[in-house]
Amino acid sequence: MLLNRVAYLLSFGSLAIAGALPPSRVIAERQASTSSPVPDGQCTNGPRTRNCWSEGFSIATDFDAKAPPAGKTVTYNLEVTNTTINADGNGTKPAMLINNQYPGPTIRAAWGDTVIVNVKNSLQHNGTGIHWHGLRRNCGSPRGRLQLLHMVLSSAPHRSSVNLIVEPQLNTCQHDGVPGITECPIAPGKTRQYIFRATQFGTSWYHSHWSAQYGEGVLGTIIIDGPATANYDEDLGVLPLTDYYYKPAFEINEQAQLSRTGPPAPDNILVNGTHKNGRGGGSYSKIVVKPNKKYRVRLINTSVDTTFHVSFDNHPFTVMTSDFVPVKSFVASQLTLNIGQRYDVVITTNQTAGNYWFRVGLGTDCGDNNILDSGIPLGAILRYEGQPDVDPSSTGVTLATHCNDEEGLVPFVPNSVPASIIPGEAALALASKQDNSTENLFRWTIDGSSLVVPWTQPSLKTTLEGSDNFHREENIYRMPTKDKWYLWHIQQRTPIPLPHPIHLHGHDFYILGRGTGEWDGTTTGLNFQNPTRRDTAMLPSRGYLLMAFPADNPGLWVMHCHIAWHASQGLSVQFLERKDEIKGAIGSTAEFDKGCREWNEYWPTRVYNQTDSGI
Repeated sequence: MLLNRVAYLLSFGSLAIAGALPPSRVIAERQASTSSPVPDGQCTNGPRTRNCWSEGFSIATDFDAKAPPAGKTVTYNLEVTNTTINADGNGTKPAMLINNQYPGPTIRAAWGDTVIVNVKNSLQHNGTGIHWHGLRRNCGSPRGRLQLLHMVLSSAPHRSSVNLIVEPQLNTCQHDGVPGITECPIAPGKTRQYIFRATQFGTSWYHSHWSAQYGEGVLGTIIIDGPATANYDEDLGVLPLTDYYYKPAFEINEQAQLSRTGPPAPDNILVNGTHKNGRGGGSYSKIVVKPNKKYRVRLINTSVDTTFHVSFDNHPFTVMTSDFVPVKSFVASQLTLNIGQRYDVVITTNQTAGNYWFRVGLGTDCGDNNILDSGIPLGAILRYEGQPDVDPSSTGVTLATHCNDEEGLVPFVPNSVPASIIPGEAALALASKQDNSTENLFRWTIDGSSLVVPWTQPSLKTTLEGSDNFHREENIYRMPTKDKWYLWHIQQRTPIPLPHPIHLHGHDFYILGRGTGEWDGTTTGLNFQNPTRRDTAMLPSRGYLLMAFPADNPGLWVMHCHIAWHASQGLSVQFLERKDEIKGAIGSTAEFDKGCREWNEYWPTRVYNQTDSGI
């Protein structure tokens, strides 16, 4: 059976995504299969049995197919306020924080729990909205046919705005937290309640999706307890890493749009919210451990424009999770984290008691940081209990400088996307441009269009009203057929050779291939048998990325570059998935409707206009 041909081309200001099939191209029907390496367990989760969870559920469970029965309900209250921060001792600067802390509170639940988050916007002149990065519910629908789409990335000038991010759950896209797409922003002085089930397990983060607002500090971390592919004694929790600017993020965002030279370099990095500055002030984060134990550490890159490389001096670690996907564990001495990516690792404290660097390096092949000129060691301190409070003198591996993803990540629960003949060539291009406004702003484009979403009329509102009246800059690409697989080809063709960390909401995606140059349109070199699967992957600076996922989650889902400045400059598209089913799938829209009424009442009295994409 042959699939219907489709025509899709997406452009981000300077990034363009093309989806037009050549007339000769056809895609065969594909039936994906899923198998478990061992039966689901019935033992109890513990230090020597981390693969277990509960009867019928273990690390071998395909959480896209099933999740544990409803567990407990956990509730968190988050308040976003204007305040100040002095994270590295360099001096106080304005910030927007959650519950007056950085990072914001860790939201913790267990696999199967229901999470309720009440968000209050106490910002003076900003909207907001919370997105739960990588969280989704998979309906477990049968894998269906695979349809090929193309995406072309292009570059162009653009501007900025503000909003909090909550990540997608299955059939609950109205809780995804993306203003202008799945909700109206939360107006100043107003609240919104987000509700989702934890049908995955592992590590992630939440952040504002309102323009570059998370760069001002509106973010926190997430732990969903569940089984694991490696044993450990204790969980040390999250270890988020970020870049740190002394200027406000919104000021930098404006500069990025108005300048052909791009944004300035960050001034420092933070590990778990702190670091020494270039003059030696401030302090390192401390990770205190006991000898001869195995510790789980949850690494997260929450930055706005930085690739990180990390290692523990003299402590090789076991990698067991990539984003939310358990992988076949392996031992490594260093890891690369691109923006939005997470890795769960296990270290063994079997070295001579002392102080060791948790060493952090930067992807200087695609970025810079002013702290590098100071000679200050970058990272945090792994301190054995009882050792003196001094900086380490340990030595370690030489960290990489590239901005590529980790290769060879093999999902523990295998899923296959059967290969088919893919004749012909794809002609895709990533480009940049100046817009036609008086400011002549820099924009990234997909298919010649830079994303701009209206906060007063989000795409979901248009859909729920039964309308199809989307404007061109909303960058809508349709996925109409239930459980059909779609293969997206993202190709760079731009004079600005930058890699882009591409993040998809509402789904994990399967990485079938990537490389330099242009894809030849064939299956040569592609992996359809248990390919790497995650929610964020790097598009090479002079190359392509092929990703596949099924239409098993009705809703509106954004896919964007996770460099904050690029998302603000329009490097994003929306997938309108199974449009006719969305209204029935999401149930009550009371909270959604209330949010739009409140925002539309606030908007005429606003202090600042929308000047960027909106996300």
